[in-house]
Amino acid sequence: MVRPYTITRGRTAPERDDFSLITVLTTADEPVDQHGVPVRAGRLQPEHRMILDRCRRPAAVAEVAAGLDLPVSVTKILLADLVTQGLLLARAPLTVARASGGAHMGLLAAVRDGLRRL
Repeated sequence: MVRPYTITRGRTAPERDDFSLITVLTTADEPVDQHGVPVRAGRLQPEHRMILDRCRRPAAVAEVAAGLDLPVSVTKILLADLVTQGLLLARAPLTVARASGGAHMGLLAAVRDGLRRL
């Protein structure tokens, strides 16, 4: 077994810490850096390549960590590496209510009333 500090090259925290367990990650189709210059993957560790392969379809941080069988803290460091390189896109999850245009008040009232009857 490879020790987590070996995988992260001794780092114990990611450079960016805005990932939650449900942050959605997707592999960038045409990765570009912050200046718009196309990016090619340099020398990546096997774990980085596994993350990129897993995130071809949107996946949450928790799913990626489980798939790698690594602690979430280690996974976040690897994810931050890929986001910084422009190879991976991360976005905060959308709430269902916001994605559908807002909460339906009638439905919420019906749920509330049903719960009260229990």
